[in-house]
Amino acid sequence: MKRLIVFLIVALFGIFSTQSFAKDQILIGFTTSLTGKLNAESKAQLQGIQLWVNNVNKNGGIYVKSMGKKLPVALKYYDDESNKERVQQLYVRLINNDHVDFLISPYSSDLTATAAIIAQQYGKIMISTGAAADDIFAKGFSVVYQMYTPASRYLTGALDMLKKYDPKAKKVAIIYEQSEFAKAVCDAAKDYAQKHGFNVVMFEAYTPNTTDFSAFLNKMASLKPDALIGGGHFADGETLAKQVYEQKMPLKLISLIVAPAVPKFKEIGEAALYVTAPSQWEPEATYSPENAKKLKLAYYGPSVKWFADAYRNTYKQEPGYHAAGGFASALVLQKAIEETGTLDSNKIKQALDRMNIMTFYGQIKFAQGKYHGLQIGHEMVYLQWVKQNGQISKEVVWPLAAANTKLVFPYNIKFKK
Repeated sequence: MKRLIVFLIVALFGIFSTQSFAKDQILIGFTTSLTGKLNAESKAQLQGIQLWVNNVNKNGGIYVKSMGKKLPVALKYYDDESNKERVQQLYVRLINNDHVDFLISPYSSDLTATAAIIAQQYGKIMISTGAAADDIFAKGFSVVYQMYTPASRYLTGALDMLKKYDPKAKKVAIIYEQSEFAKAVCDAAKDYAQKHGFNVVMFEAYTPNTTDFSAFLNKMASLKPDALIGGGHFADGETLAKQVYEQKMPLKLISLIVAPAVPKFKEIGEAALYVTAPSQWEPEATYSPENAKKLKLAYYGPSVKWFADAYRNTYKQEPGYHAAGGFASALVLQKAIEETGTLDSNKIKQALDRMNIMTFYGQIKFAQGKYHGLQIGHEMVYLQWVKQNGQISKEVVWPLAAANTKLVFPYNIKFKK
């Protein structure tokens, strides 16, 4: 009799525990800056993630082969108030209290660096979106994966463009704002230029809020560089571009970070024409199954057009790279789950480690070894401001796999008309 009672207790416990712990959803956790200085970018990133969730769940969820069924996706997120201390507390809470299956990073490199420590401490896979810093991935993290092209490669594409369109061009001037981000980008660009046979004839920083670049431009005129790269933020970049135009600098290429990627850059009129800028993603990009095939890559997920149209229809605004990065970060998790047929972290990690695919966001591949998780597949796209039918608009001109038109080259052609 005692044995029967024990058996029944064990059996009932097994039934109830199985039902209690039966997996009925995939829970993804993160923080987002609903308040604070990072609110605008974070909102766009969140909207991208939410668009992905809505699309997945509309189709019944993600098929998990080991469970023999589709699981819907749910999000658990908190407002980090753009604060690192909040990020630390909340990522611990997401793991220990909310028991999320996977993590996505907050927006910005500073906040992501904090979240990455927690993810690594608990061995919880985290997809990093909205963070371009290289140094996060020099700390030996094994479960953190970056979606953005690293800061060290922000301007290298400009030099590749220059070499492609004029192999004889050798002289480069680099002028940049004295800020941590701009310096990191331009230090890397200088190293890349020198390693690829360019002569960096000018490498100088200007203080934030600089409004008069005449001393820099006068020196640059005497050195006669083929290209100018650099910049910092919107106000200084806009002013620099205007003064380059006013002095009719005989440059073949000009590429600045941040400013030309902002839609209102076109308000400077003719001064905006033929200026280029790196961007993580643009809705004009032409990533496609056809281009993936040329690169011998598998294409995964929706098209650029589908994402852009879905975002516009849902949020009544143009999608930018913050939103695209949010959607893509969740998309790679979906790919890993479908490929492995499980939610097992070790197997998902293995899938991410070997991932090399093309998506609407571009190529995705993660470094192994010393810089594990660093993004090495995704390239910055380069936009250029041009005039079509009397209207100034931006077009994607690089890389060729993403370009929707040809680069107008050289920059100074507008002074020869």
